[in-house]
Amino acid sequence: MPWENPDHPPFIEFRNVTKKFGDFTAVKNLSLKIYEKEFFALLGGSGCGKTTLMRMLAGFETPTSGQIFLDGQDLAGIPPYRRPSNMMFQSYALFPHMSVEKNIAFGLKQDKMPASEVEARVSEMLKLTKLEQFAKRKPHQLSGGQRQRVALARSLAKRPKVLLLDEPLGALDRKLREETQFELMNLQEELKMTFLIVTHDQEEAMTVADRIAVMDKGELIQVATPAEIYEAPNCKFVADFIGDVNLIEAKVTEKTDTLTRMTSVVDSFAIECDQATDAGVGETVWYAIRPEKVRIAEGNAEPGGVNQIGGVVWDIAYLGDVSIIHAKVGEDDHDTLRSTFANVSRIVEKPITWDDNVVLTFDRDAGVILRG
Repeated sequence: MPWENPDHPPFIEFRNVTKKFGDFTAVKNLSLKIYEKEFFALLGGSGCGKTTLMRMLAGFETPTSGQIFLDGQDLAGIPPYRRPSNMMFQSYALFPHMSVEKNIAFGLKQDKMPASEVEARVSEMLKLTKLEQFAKRKPHQLSGGQRQRVALARSLAKRPKVLLLDEPLGALDRKLREETQFELMNLQEELKMTFLIVTHDQEEAMTVADRIAVMDKGELIQVATPAEIYEAPNCKFVADFIGDVNLIEAKVTEKTDTLTRMTSVVDSFAIECDQATDAGVGETVWYAIRPEKVRIAEGNAEPGGVNQIGGVVWDIAYLGDVSIIHAKVGEDDHDTLRSTFANVSRIVEKPITWDDNVVLTFDRDAGVILRG
Protein backbone atom coordinates (compact mmCIF):
# COMPACT_ATOMS: atom_id res chain seq x y z
CA MET A 1 0.00 0.00 0.00
CA PRO A 2 1.34 3.49 -0.84
CA TRP A 3 0.98 4.78 2.73
CA GLU A 4 3.33 2.02 3.88
CA ASN A 5 6.08 3.38 1.62
CA PRO A 6 7.61 6.58 3.05
CA ASP A 7 9.04 7.45 -0.39
CA HIS A 8 5.70 7.27 -2.21
CA PRO A 9 4.56 10.81 -3.12
CA PRO A 10 1.17 11.81 -1.72
CA PHE A 11 -1.63 12.96 -4.01
CA ILE A 12 -3.08 15.33 -1.40
CA GLU A 13 -0.94 16.79 1.37
CA PHE A 14 -1.75 19.08 4.27
CA ARG A 15 1.42 20.56 5.73
CA ASN A 16 1.16 22.13 9.19
CA VAL A 17 -2.26 23.55 8.38
CA THR A 18 -4.00 25.74 10.96
CA LYS A 19 -7.38 27.43 10.54
CA LYS A 20 -8.70 30.00 13.00
CA PHE A 21 -12.05 31.71 13.15
CA GLY A 22 -11.39 34.64 15.44
CA ASP A 23 -10.24 33.19 18.76
CA PHE A 24 -11.43 29.69 17.86
CA THR A 25 -8.96 27.26 16.30
CA ALA A 26 -10.84 24.80 14.09
CA VAL A 27 -7.75 22.99 12.76
CA LYS A 28 -4.50 22.86 14.73
CA ASN A 29 -1.16 22.51 12.94
CA LEU A 30 -2.38 19.44 11.07
CA SER A 31 -0.29 17.39 8.63
CA LEU A 32 -1.81 14.59 6.55
CA LYS A 33 -0.98 12.65 3.39
CA ILE A 34 -3.61 11.07 1.14
CA TYR A 35 -2.67 8.96 -1.87
CA GLU A 36 -3.92 8.69 -5.43
CA LYS A 37 -6.97 6.42 -6.02
CA GLU A 38 -7.51 6.17 -2.26
CA PHE A 39 -10.97 6.29 -0.69
CA PHE A 40 -10.16 8.32 2.41
CA ALA A 41 -12.50 9.24 5.27
CA LEU A 42 -12.33 12.14 7.72
CA LEU A 43 -14.26 10.93 10.74
CA GLY A 44 -15.24 12.73 13.90
CA GLY A 45 -17.98 14.36 15.89
CA SER A 46 -19.53 17.76 15.28
CA GLY A 47 -16.99 20.57 15.52
CA CYS A 48 -13.90 18.37 15.22
CA GLY A 49 -12.60 20.23 12.15
CA LYS A 50 -13.24 17.63 9.45
CA THR A 51 -15.50 19.78 7.26
CA THR A 52 -13.22 22.80 7.66
CA LEU A 53 -10.32 20.67 6.45
CA MET A 54 -12.28 19.60 3.36
CA ARG A 55 -13.47 23.16 2.65
CA MET A 56 -9.86 24.36 2.71
CA LEU A 57 -8.96 21.71 0.16
CA ALA A 58 -11.91 22.77 -2.00
CA GLY A 59 -10.95 26.44 -1.72
CA PHE A 60 -14.00 27.65 0.21
CA GLU A 61 -11.81 28.47 3.22
CA THR A 62 -8.24 29.77 3.37
CA PRO A 63 -5.74 28.32 5.86
CA THR A 64 -4.54 30.72 8.54
CA SER A 65 -1.14 29.07 8.14
CA GLY A 66 0.34 26.04 6.43
CA GLN A 67 0.15 24.67 2.89
CA ILE A 68 -2.16 22.35 0.95
CA PHE A 69 -0.94 20.46 -2.12
CA LEU A 70 -2.93 18.53 -4.73
CA ASP A 71 -1.03 16.40 -7.23
CA GLY A 72 2.14 18.34 -6.41
CA GLN A 73 0.53 21.78 -6.89
CA ASP A 74 0.38 24.31 -4.07
CA LEU A 75 -3.28 25.38 -3.95
CA ALA A 76 -2.61 28.76 -2.30
CA GLY A 77 -4.45 31.54 -4.12
CA ILE A 78 -6.28 29.21 -6.52
CA PRO A 79 -10.06 29.84 -6.44
CA PRO A 80 -12.46 26.88 -6.02
CA TYR A 81 -13.62 26.86 -9.65
CA ARG A 82 -10.04 26.49 -10.88
CA ARG A 83 -9.09 23.64 -8.57
CA PRO A 84 -9.02 20.08 -9.99
CA SER A 85 -11.55 18.96 -7.38
CA ASN A 86 -15.31 18.89 -7.07
CA MET A 87 -17.41 18.91 -3.94
CA MET A 88 -20.71 17.14 -3.39
CA PHE A 89 -22.69 18.77 -0.61
CA GLN A 90 -25.01 17.11 1.89
CA SER A 91 -27.92 19.24 0.61
CA TYR A 92 -27.15 18.13 -3.01
CA ALA A 93 -27.84 21.77 -4.16
CA LEU A 94 -29.68 20.71 -7.32
CA PHE A 95 -31.38 23.30 -9.52
CA PRO A 96 -35.10 22.64 -9.00
CA HIS A 97 -36.16 24.11 -12.37
CA MET A 98 -33.74 21.94 -14.36
CA SER A 99 -34.14 18.33 -15.42
CA VAL A 100 -31.71 15.65 -14.29
CA GLU A 101 -29.70 15.81 -17.51
CA LYS A 102 -29.52 19.62 -17.41
CA ASN A 103 -28.35 19.53 -13.78
CA ILE A 104 -25.56 17.17 -14.78
CA ALA A 105 -24.66 19.27 -17.83
CA PHE A 106 -24.61 22.61 -16.00
CA GLY A 107 -20.94 22.67 -15.01
CA LEU A 108 -19.83 21.38 -18.40
CA LYS A 109 -21.68 24.18 -20.18
CA GLN A 110 -20.18 26.73 -17.79
CA ASP A 111 -16.77 25.46 -18.92
CA LYS A 112 -17.92 26.01 -22.55
CA MET A 113 -17.50 22.36 -23.50
CA PRO A 114 -18.75 21.65 -27.06
CA ALA A 115 -22.40 20.56 -27.15
CA SER A 116 -21.63 17.15 -28.63
CA GLU A 117 -19.14 16.44 -25.84
CA VAL A 118 -21.59 17.64 -23.20
CA GLU A 119 -24.23 15.28 -24.54
CA ALA A 120 -21.81 12.34 -24.55
CA ARG A 121 -20.55 13.10 -21.03
CA VAL A 122 -24.08 13.46 -19.63
CA SER A 123 -25.08 10.16 -21.25
CA GLU A 124 -22.03 8.52 -19.68
CA MET A 125 -22.88 9.89 -16.23
CA LEU A 126 -26.54 8.85 -16.49
CA LYS A 127 -25.47 5.32 -17.33
CA LEU A 128 -22.81 5.24 -14.62
CA THR A 129 -25.29 6.26 -11.93
CA LYS A 130 -28.22 4.25 -13.35
CA LEU A 131 -30.34 7.34 -14.02
CA GLU A 132 -31.09 6.96 -17.76
CA GLN A 133 -34.83 6.59 -17.28
CA PHE A 134 -34.99 9.69 -15.06
CA ALA A 135 -33.10 12.05 -17.42
CA LYS A 136 -36.12 14.29 -18.14
CA ARG A 137 -37.44 14.47 -14.57
CA LYS A 138 -37.07 17.42 -12.22
CA PRO A 139 -35.49 16.94 -8.76
CA HIS A 140 -38.86 17.12 -6.95
CA GLN A 141 -40.00 14.09 -8.97
CA LEU A 142 -37.17 11.93 -7.60
CA SER A 143 -36.62 10.01 -4.39
CA GLY A 144 -33.90 11.00 -1.95
CA GLY A 145 -31.60 8.28 -3.23
CA GLN A 146 -32.14 9.35 -6.85
CA ARG A 147 -31.41 13.01 -6.04
CA GLN A 148 -28.26 11.87 -4.31
CA ARG A 149 -27.16 10.07 -7.49
CA VAL A 150 -27.91 13.16 -9.61
CA ALA A 151 -25.66 15.24 -7.35
CA LEU A 152 -22.99 12.55 -7.60
CA ALA A 153 -23.26 12.42 -11.42
CA ARG A 154 -22.97 16.22 -11.63
CA SER A 155 -19.89 16.17 -9.39
CA LEU A 156 -18.25 13.46 -11.48
CA ALA A 157 -19.15 14.92 -14.88
CA LYS A 158 -16.20 17.35 -14.90
CA ARG A 159 -13.84 14.45 -14.15
CA PRO A 160 -12.09 16.08 -11.20
CA LYS A 161 -8.86 14.68 -9.86
CA VAL A 162 -10.49 14.28 -6.47
CA LEU A 163 -14.14 14.05 -5.43
CA LEU A 164 -14.99 15.64 -2.08
CA LEU A 165 -18.05 14.19 -0.33
CA ASP A 166 -19.46 16.18 2.57
CA GLU A 167 -21.80 13.92 4.58
CA PRO A 168 -23.28 12.74 1.25
CA LEU A 169 -25.60 10.08 2.66
CA GLY A 170 -26.90 11.86 5.75
CA ALA A 171 -30.38 12.44 4.31
CA LEU A 172 -30.98 8.81 3.30
CA ASP A 173 -32.71 6.14 5.38
CA ARG A 174 -30.58 3.38 6.83
CA LYS A 175 -31.22 0.70 4.19
CA LEU A 176 -30.75 3.06 1.26
CA ARG A 177 -27.65 4.54 2.92
CA GLU A 178 -26.08 1.08 3.18
CA GLU A 179 -26.88 0.30 -0.47
CA THR A 180 -25.45 3.64 -1.60
CA GLN A 181 -22.24 3.09 0.35
CA PHE A 182 -21.49 0.06 -1.81
CA GLU A 183 -22.47 2.00 -4.95
CA LEU A 184 -19.93 4.67 -4.01
CA MET A 185 -17.26 2.04 -3.49
CA ASN A 186 -18.00 0.47 -6.87
CA LEU A 187 -17.94 3.87 -8.58
CA GLN A 188 -14.63 4.80 -7.02
CA GLU A 189 -13.17 1.44 -8.07
CA GLU A 190 -14.50 1.78 -11.61
CA LEU A 191 -13.40 5.39 -12.10
CA LYS A 192 -10.06 4.89 -10.31
CA MET A 193 -10.43 8.32 -8.71
CA THR A 194 -9.44 9.71 -5.35
CA PHE A 195 -12.46 10.10 -3.05
CA LEU A 196 -12.37 12.07 0.21
CA ILE A 197 -15.45 11.71 2.40
CA VAL A 198 -16.38 13.64 5.55
CA THR A 199 -18.68 11.75 7.91
CA HIS A 200 -19.64 11.43 11.56
CA ASP A 201 -20.97 7.91 10.93
CA GLN A 202 -18.44 5.31 12.10
CA GLU A 203 -20.08 2.45 10.20
CA GLU A 204 -20.06 4.47 6.99
CA ALA A 205 -16.35 5.28 7.31
CA MET A 206 -15.52 1.67 8.18
CA THR A 207 -17.49 0.44 5.16
CA VAL A 208 -16.26 2.68 2.36
CA ALA A 209 -12.77 3.87 3.29
CA ASP A 210 -9.33 2.44 2.60
CA ARG A 211 -8.06 4.56 5.49
CA ILE A 212 -9.70 6.69 8.15
CA ALA A 213 -8.48 9.80 9.94
CA VAL A 214 -10.18 10.11 13.32
CA MET A 215 -10.32 13.76 14.37
CA ASP A 216 -11.08 15.58 17.60
CA LYS A 217 -10.81 19.27 18.47
CA GLY A 218 -9.00 20.10 15.24
CA GLU A 219 -6.33 17.42 15.58
CA LEU A 220 -5.67 14.01 14.07
CA ILE A 221 -5.99 11.35 16.74
CA GLN A 222 -5.28 8.28 14.59
CA VAL A 223 -4.86 7.61 10.87
CA ALA A 224 -5.08 3.95 9.87
CA THR A 225 -7.07 1.32 7.99
CA PRO A 226 -10.54 0.44 9.31
CA ALA A 227 -9.25 -2.87 10.70
CA GLU A 228 -6.36 -1.17 12.50
CA ILE A 229 -8.63 1.54 13.91
CA TYR A 230 -11.05 -1.08 15.24
CA GLU A 231 -8.62 -3.74 16.47
CA ALA A 232 -5.71 -1.53 17.54
CA PRO A 233 -6.96 1.90 18.63
CA ASN A 234 -4.16 4.10 19.89
CA CYS A 235 -6.13 5.73 22.74
CA LYS A 236 -9.35 5.60 24.74
CA PHE A 237 -10.99 8.23 22.54
CA VAL A 238 -10.60 6.17 19.36
CA ALA A 239 -11.55 2.91 21.07
CA ASP A 240 -14.72 4.47 22.43
CA PHE A 241 -15.59 6.43 19.29
CA ILE A 242 -15.35 3.48 16.89
CA GLY A 243 -17.92 0.79 17.62
CA ASP A 244 -18.73 -0.60 21.06
CA VAL A 245 -16.00 -1.31 23.57
CA ASN A 246 -15.50 -2.35 27.19
CA LEU A 247 -12.92 -0.10 28.87
CA ILE A 248 -11.61 -1.75 32.03
CA GLU A 249 -9.50 0.33 34.38
CA ALA A 250 -6.61 -1.72 35.73
CA LYS A 251 -3.17 -1.54 37.34
CA VAL A 252 -0.09 -3.20 35.85
CA THR A 253 1.24 -5.91 38.14
CA GLU A 254 3.85 -7.58 35.93
CA LYS A 255 5.25 -7.07 32.44
CA THR A 256 7.57 -8.70 29.91
CA ASP A 257 8.38 -8.00 26.25
CA THR A 258 5.35 -10.03 25.14
CA LEU A 259 2.94 -10.14 28.08
CA THR A 260 1.33 -7.75 30.54
CA ARG A 261 -0.48 -8.79 33.71
CA MET A 262 -2.96 -6.44 35.32
CA THR A 263 -5.50 -6.31 38.13
CA SER A 264 -8.87 -4.73 37.44
CA VAL A 265 -9.83 -1.81 39.68
CA VAL A 266 -13.37 -3.20 39.77
CA ASP A 267 -13.58 -6.55 41.58
CA SER A 268 -9.78 -7.00 41.40
CA PHE A 269 -9.90 -9.75 38.79
CA ALA A 270 -6.70 -10.74 36.96
CA ILE A 271 -6.13 -9.84 33.32
CA GLU A 272 -3.38 -11.16 31.05
CA CYS A 273 -2.74 -9.58 27.66
CA ASP A 274 -0.38 -10.65 24.87
CA GLN A 275 0.95 -7.13 24.51
CA ALA A 276 3.90 -5.21 25.87
CA THR A 277 3.29 -1.83 27.46
CA ASP A 278 5.48 1.11 28.33
CA ALA A 279 3.41 1.68 31.47
CA GLY A 280 5.28 0.90 34.65
CA VAL A 281 4.32 -1.65 37.29
CA GLY A 282 1.69 -0.09 39.54
CA GLU A 283 0.61 2.38 36.88
CA THR A 284 -3.05 2.68 35.85
CA VAL A 285 -3.96 1.66 32.29
CA TRP A 286 -7.15 0.84 30.40
CA TYR A 287 -7.82 -2.56 28.93
CA ALA A 288 -10.06 -2.20 25.84
CA ILE A 289 -11.96 -5.23 24.62
CA ARG A 290 -14.78 -5.39 22.09
CA PRO A 291 -18.07 -6.98 23.29
CA GLU A 292 -18.02 -9.66 20.59
CA LYS A 293 -14.72 -10.94 22.02
CA VAL A 294 -16.25 -11.47 25.48
CA ARG A 295 -17.82 -14.89 25.97
CA ILE A 296 -20.69 -15.27 28.40
CA ALA A 297 -22.16 -18.36 30.07
CA GLU A 298 -24.27 -19.18 33.05
CA GLY A 299 -22.27 -19.91 36.19
CA ASN A 300 -19.70 -18.37 38.50
CA ALA A 301 -16.10 -17.33 38.01
CA GLU A 302 -13.38 -19.58 39.40
CA PRO A 303 -11.53 -18.11 42.41
CA GLY A 304 -8.21 -16.73 41.21
CA GLY A 305 -9.13 -17.26 37.58
CA VAL A 306 -7.47 -15.19 34.85
CA ASN A 307 -9.40 -13.26 32.18
CA GLN A 308 -12.72 -14.16 33.75
CA ILE A 309 -15.13 -12.32 35.98
CA GLY A 310 -18.48 -13.17 37.50
CA GLY A 311 -21.51 -10.95 37.12
CA VAL A 312 -25.27 -10.69 37.09
CA VAL A 313 -27.28 -10.01 33.93
CA TRP A 314 -28.34 -6.37 34.14
CA ASP A 315 -29.82 -5.72 30.70
CA ILE A 316 -30.46 -7.53 27.41
CA ALA A 317 -30.90 -6.15 23.89
CA TYR A 318 -32.17 -8.48 21.19
CA LEU A 319 -31.38 -7.06 17.74
CA GLY A 320 -32.38 -10.02 15.60
CA ASP A 321 -29.00 -10.99 14.19
CA VAL A 322 -27.18 -10.38 17.47
CA SER A 323 -27.90 -10.07 21.16
CA ILE A 324 -26.16 -7.74 23.60
CA ILE A 325 -25.96 -8.59 27.30
CA HIS A 326 -24.87 -6.12 29.96
CA ALA A 327 -23.60 -7.87 33.09
CA LYS A 328 -23.12 -6.00 36.34
CA VAL A 329 -19.68 -6.88 37.70
CA GLY A 330 -19.27 -4.37 40.55
CA GLU A 331 -21.15 -2.45 43.19
CA ASP A 332 -21.79 0.61 41.05
CA ASP A 333 -24.49 0.48 38.38
CA HIS A 334 -21.89 1.67 35.85
CA ASP A 335 -19.62 -1.29 36.58
CA THR A 336 -20.83 -3.43 33.67
CA LEU A 337 -19.30 -5.50 30.90
CA ARG A 338 -20.97 -6.06 27.55
CA SER A 339 -20.99 -9.30 25.60
CA THR A 340 -22.29 -9.50 22.04
CA PHE A 341 -23.02 -12.77 20.29
CA ALA A 342 -24.63 -13.83 17.04
CA ASN A 343 -28.04 -15.49 17.17
CA VAL A 344 -27.04 -18.38 14.96
CA SER A 345 -29.81 -20.68 16.18
CA ARG A 346 -33.50 -19.84 15.76
CA ILE A 347 -34.51 -21.71 18.89
CA VAL A 348 -32.60 -21.45 22.17
CA GLU A 349 -33.60 -24.01 24.78
CA LYS A 350 -32.49 -22.05 27.82
CA PRO A 351 -31.47 -18.47 27.03
CA ILE A 352 -29.55 -16.34 29.49
CA THR A 353 -31.97 -13.90 31.02
CA TRP A 354 -32.22 -11.07 33.55
CA ASP A 355 -30.69 -11.60 37.02
CA ASP A 356 -28.87 -14.79 35.97
CA ASN A 357 -25.42 -15.36 37.46
CA VAL A 358 -22.94 -15.43 34.58
CA VAL A 359 -19.23 -15.70 33.98
CA LEU A 360 -17.53 -13.57 31.33
CA THR A 361 -14.27 -14.79 29.79
CA PHE A 362 -11.91 -13.69 27.03
CA ASP A 363 -8.62 -14.71 25.43
CA ARG A 364 -5.23 -13.13 26.10
CA ASP A 365 -5.07 -11.66 22.59
CA ALA A 366 -8.64 -10.34 22.62
CA GLY A 367 -8.00 -6.78 23.83
CA VAL A 368 -5.45 -3.99 23.83
CA ILE A 369 -3.82 -1.91 26.55
CA LEU A 370 -4.29 1.85 26.37
CA ARG A 371 -2.71 4.56 28.50
CA GLY A 372 -5.11 7.38 27.83
